[in-house]
This record gives sequence, structure tokens and C-alpha cells, in this order.
Amino acid sequence: MGRKINMAVIGTGRMGSVHVANLVRHIPEANLAAICDIRLEVARAVADELGIHRVVRDYHELLEDPGIDAVLIASSTDTHAFIIQDAATAGKHIFCEKPLALDLESIDDALAVVNKANVKLQVGFNRRFDRSFQRVHQIVESGEIGKPCILRITNRDPEPPSMEFLKVSGGMFLDMSIHDFDMARYQMGEVEEIFAMGNVLVTPGLEEIGDLDTTVISLKFVNGAVGAIDNSRKAVYGYDQRLEIFCTNGTAMAENEAETTIRQGDRQGFHSAKPPYFFMQRYAPCYVEEVRQFVECVQEDKPTPINGLDGRMAVLLGHAAWKSYREKRPVNISEFGGN
Repeated sequence: MGRKINMAVIGTGRMGSVHVANLVRHIPEANLAAICDIRLEVARAVADELGIHRVVRDYHELLEDPGIDAVLIASSTDTHAFIIQDAATAGKHIFCEKPLALDLESIDDALAVVNKANVKLQVGFNRRFDRSFQRVHQIVESGEIGKPCILRITNRDPEPPSMEFLKVSGGMFLDMSIHDFDMARYQMGEVEEIFAMGNVLVTPGLEEIGDLDTTVISLKFVNGAVGAIDNSRKAVYGYDQRLEIFCTNGTAMAENEAETTIRQGDRQGFHSAKPPYFFMQRYAPCYVEEVRQFVECVQEDKPTPINGLDGRMAVLLGHAAWKSYREKRPVNISEFGGN
């Protein structure tokens, strides 16, 4: 193991506080040097709980510190792009929560600065680090079950986020489906065409902000394969996460996980445990592993597993899905300048 990487976390809300706790408790390769939040009282509460000594309100103070090697950006989405630019200019390596921004122009500006500064950037698509999804990827990539033909992804939340969050989220395709777009590329390669349909069926009032809560997205990949993603904001039985890749000589499936493997039988039939309630429980190990691998990439000076172009493509596919939905037609990715 190389020297410890000194890191600072910018943003200590829901996701930021998870990363802070993981850095302190589960990633010995890193040293959490400081945390930052414009809501200083929020950051101080996190610091008090975890024994963190340095808390600041202005992230520029951290970027000016030569002892800090890297920053983890978990602030609100609308701040990601300009903090990335500032951090890259300061020579800091960057882990940024998804999305990099909600518009492609801001992402392109940020990536140009990152490339010029020659710093590392990793985007927080945590699901790539799920062991079951990784195993599906390995099986298909090995060729042992033939050529991939059909991708199926199910991604359903147990309940919708707050209306306040939804108003600034970028909508279903840029908030929720963005994980599935990245997973689709990870499993199958580049997308050529997208067709999206949807409606508001489970969240009254969502129509007023122009969003959706129930969608099906069809994909056509450059390699000729096809795919289907189904999303819902409300699965009453719990967090539903499934993946299948059907190939010419077989199929590879990652089934939904449950809180336990127990099945109970009685006069009413057989009953099994519920799925984990939400992403914090389902993907808890992935949040640790993605940051651990980022730290390793900084230590060993190697490319990050999910780079800025991966982050850009997921947002591009989100915009293509919105365009398809609004214009009621398939949209070729070349309409956005290609890959």
C-alpha cells in the first residue's frame, strides 16, 4: 500500500455524510483531513460524531491547502461543475457524485479544465461496484454464454423523493434513470438509439413540474443488441433492483436481494423477506468500494474506473430520453453530437 491520501469532503448532506463515515471507518488508505459545508452547523454535527477536527464553510480554503491531495464533491448538483473546475485548477484529484451537471455544456467546460490540469476524476456511479452486477459483466465479457442480445434492467424506488428535491433533480431520466444508463453502457457498450415513454401514475402533483414517475426506456446498442429499462418511483414491497443479459448461448441474471434468505411456509403459502428498503442499505458496500478504488488510483497513478466521459454519456442519454419522450419518437445519439 502506498502513502495515505489526504482527502477533504465538500458537502455533508445525505450522501456526503455517508462518504465521510466510510472514509473514517472503512478506508484506511485515506486520511480524512477536513470536511466542508456552507451549512456549517450540519458539517460540525457530522464532525462531532466522527471525531473530525477540521471543519470549514468555504471550500476554497481546502483547495489552497497543499497538504490535501484530493477532494470528494457531494454538494448539491448545481455546484458540481464549478467546484470541479476550481479543484482541478488547484491540482486536486476529484471524486464527484453524479451527475457532473445537468447540462452538457457545463460538463464539457469542467472536463476541459480537468484534462488541462491532468488530475484524476471519478464519477460516483456506485452500482458498477455491486458484486452481482460485476459478476454478470464478467460472465458476459468472457464469452462463455455467447454474444449479448438483450439487456433488461429493473430499477424501482420504494417511495418518491420530496417534491422540493424533484423540482431541482433534472427529472426522472436525469436523476433516477441516469444510474441505469451508466449500467447499460458498463454491461453492453455504447448506445446508438433511445426511445422513452412514461406517465405520472403514483405521485399526484408531479405533472405540475413536468416530471414522470413510471417509465419504460428502449435502447439500441452500437453492437446491434437491444435493451429495456423499467423505472418506478414507488414499489410498495421495497427497493427493486434486477439485471439480466440474455445471450446467444445462455443468460446471466442478478436477482433482487432480500433482507434475509428465509422463506416461511404456512396455510397461506410461502413468504419471503422484503428487499432492502432503499439504496443506502442495498448499495452500502458499493459506496465504500468506489472511494477505496479512487484512493488506490491516486496512490498508484492509474486511470479511474469511471471517468468524466462516462459521467458525460450518462447525462447525454438522460437528455436523449427526455427528447424522445417529449417528441414521441426514437432519438439517435448522433443528434447530440455522437459519443
